Amino acid sequence: MTRPLDSIVLNRVTESRGPRNVLSLQSLFGDDAAIIRERDFRLLLLANVLPVLGSSLLSPVLNSLIEPFGTSPADVGLMISVFTAPGIVIIPVTGVLADRYGRKPVLVTALVVFGLAGSAIALTTEFRIALGLRLLQGVGFAGISPIIITSIGDLYAGAKEATGQGLRFTVSGLSATVFPPISGALVVVAWQYPFLLYAMALPAAAAVYLWFDEPAPPDATDATGTADGTDGTDTIRTTGAKPYVRTLFRLVRRPRVLSMVLARGLPNVVWIGFVTYNSLITVRLMDGTPAQAGLLVAVGSLVFAIAGSQAGRITALFESRLYPLIGANVCIGIGFVVVLFAPGIAVATGGIAVAGIGFGLTLSLYRSIITGLAPDDLRAGLVSVAEAWGRLTNTLTPIAMGAVIAVATPRIGFASGLRLAGVGVAVVGAVGGILCLLVATGAPPVPSRTGAPGD
Repeated sequence: MTRPLDSIVLNRVTESRGPRNVLSLQSLFGDDAAIIRERDFRLLLLANVLPVLGSSLLSPVLNSLIEPFGTSPADVGLMISVFTAPGIVIIPVTGVLADRYGRKPVLVTALVVFGLAGSAIALTTEFRIALGLRLLQGVGFAGISPIIITSIGDLYAGAKEATGQGLRFTVSGLSATVFPPISGALVVVAWQYPFLLYAMALPAAAAVYLWFDEPAPPDATDATGTADGTDGTDTIRTTGAKPYVRTLFRLVRRPRVLSMVLARGLPNVVWIGFVTYNSLITVRLMDGTPAQAGLLVAVGSLVFAIAGSQAGRITALFESRLYPLIGANVCIGIGFVVVLFAPGIAVATGGIAVAGIGFGLTLSLYRSIITGLAPDDLRAGLVSVAEAWGRLTNTLTPIAMGAVIAVATPRIGFASGLRLAGVGVAVVGAVGGILCLLVATGAPPVPSRTGAPGD
């Protein structure tokens, strides 16, 4: 059942609370932290360790891969772009499959593909083959994060669901904190070693296959609702693939839903810009080292992990999510600009910490909002559309930044060109996100289905 948008975007979500029997967890993450004790949620968190490593694991080592793969600084960024590109098309497909056949089969298959393709890169020195394997790994990625996000939306609602999304993002942040420095250290020994870390996806896939009990899939043969009714009275059946796609499209095109979907992808513009050019910013602009580049990723990831863990508490605390989200978008933009113009690693560390606060809050809250905008039988589809948009921004940002750098360098030099490109993505990510929020706030509410939580 869809949850009323006014209670999701504009108003505080309130739910009855059980007895406070996990005081240490509550003090850290809020009243709903006890979900950490549930087996299915733990398995989703285990699977969630892997997808963030798709990009962050390579961030501190891209400069070190230029020689073994015989490529150039301009082309090495393709190792990021070809990974993110498949999700643009594949993520919506995985959403449809997950809505019709269940979350678990899609998630297990995606983990296996992600792990095998990523670790196989260690076996080649041919750049084109490495790009092909990264492309295949991106196909696997497309079935991991969106399905985990959707599954959390299946299991929980309201502030509890926001806590779950925040803790999921916290695990992503901790993973991105721990593994990039390890990758930066391993690449000094041998360039192949960082890629072997992707094999961790295989035991995670086995654990999900053996022990994860997903909620019963929605009945696709009797799904009715008001996703198309402007007055909330029309009844639509989603039996079959074509009605499903039409109904999903009509839901997405609503101004409030579309604005939130667009807003969800814009923080990625800033973060992927940092991840892609972090090693060049650190090594070439600040005379740093690959290890220091890994430290910057680790600090940013740790901070966004901490910030994401507070999403449930913020949901319960504030009457509106609008102002925390506006503040978080400002942090993203300002923090990255500080990194670009930092005279040394210390100032850059402070800047990426500020950006990490914004990144952790925006993506946790956006995802929590989006899972509540759709009924059960369309939830994976809507989440997948939003995640596909995120993949598109991830794919286009390094390409756009590379083009700006290539055009600007002959005129103003490489350092100024890189900073110009970085400031551009900071403005697009922060200002664009705020504009989307303002549109969503002023748009008409989405009709809810009878019996939805909170009706």
